[in-house]
Amino acid sequence: MKTIQFTQPGPPAEVLKLVEAELPQPGPGEVRLRVLAAPINPSDVMFVQNLYGIRPQLPSGAGFEGVGVVDALGEGVKLSPGTRVSFTGLGTWGEYTLAQARAVIPVPGDMTDDVAAQLFVNPFTAYAMILESGVQPGGWLMLTAANSAFGKLVIQFAKRKGIKTIGTVRRPDFIADLKALGADEIINTADESVTRRVKEITGGQGVTCILEAVAGKAAADVLPCLAEGGKMLVYGALSLEDMPISAGLLIFKNLTIKGFWLTAWMKTTPAEVRNEVFSTVIQWLASGEISLPVEATYSLDQIAEAVTHADRSGRGGKILVKPEVTTN
Repeated sequence: MKTIQFTQPGPPAEVLKLVEAELPQPGPGEVRLRVLAAPINPSDVMFVQNLYGIRPQLPSGAGFEGVGVVDALGEGVKLSPGTRVSFTGLGTWGEYTLAQARAVIPVPGDMTDDVAAQLFVNPFTAYAMILESGVQPGGWLMLTAANSAFGKLVIQFAKRKGIKTIGTVRRPDFIADLKALGADEIINTADESVTRRVKEITGGQGVTCILEAVAGKAAADVLPCLAEGGKMLVYGALSLEDMPISAGLLIFKNLTIKGFWLTAWMKTTPAEVRNEVFSTVIQWLASGEISLPVEATYSLDQIAEAVTHADRSGRGGKILVKPEVTTN
């Protein structure tokens, strides 16, 4: 089979290679999947550079989620071969891969491959973080890097839960599209003071929670936007920099800064809450109520072009890898 591998960490466009590998055999509790489509997420790119929470065991496959068809079953697995599923695993950028049966979710027939490929990482994280934020209907939730695929999902999910959103961007041409998705306020950080604008928007109170994607100085700059007793949930580090945080601000406003990683959240969250996230997100996505745009699709032998495209700023949708696609 054909699959994408890397033998040393580094820039994805340089180290990722298309190779021939033996067809993997599922062990107990595993399924083998024929991959239909897989997205390129920031976590995938960080993993290839050895910057993620999971370290690669070289040589390593790449890609953490996708949609595929159940092809073979390991011992103890009760799934029907031929079932189309969304899944998480390692090595989704390939013709076939293995996944734990517990990390596989059958998808409705009316859900497209393009949507099902993106089901786990961004949609489940976005909805879970809204629950974790504690923001109630009518309250204010703030998010940085609002034009990201994740940010767009948060805006749409929050709107359906009656939560008001403030997003930050660095380009004015993003504002109209984000408001069309349901954002209440968008702040262009290149032209406006974030702290002053948030105070104006919230009547001087600040926001209950910030979903933070950038880290570094950018995260420190938005921390004063929190209301007393507010919290920041950090789920990304696009700047690849640590946050210079004011201890006084934390102490005297009683603020909380907490990391969020879906993998850890799923391990520690009660089953009924996880099931609420899964069922709600799948229902919304299958109905077409929520937008998950795709900007371009690449084949396996175009992986360098694919990861380069995924790294461009201002994209309008996800970049997908489809093993059977031969032209972009």
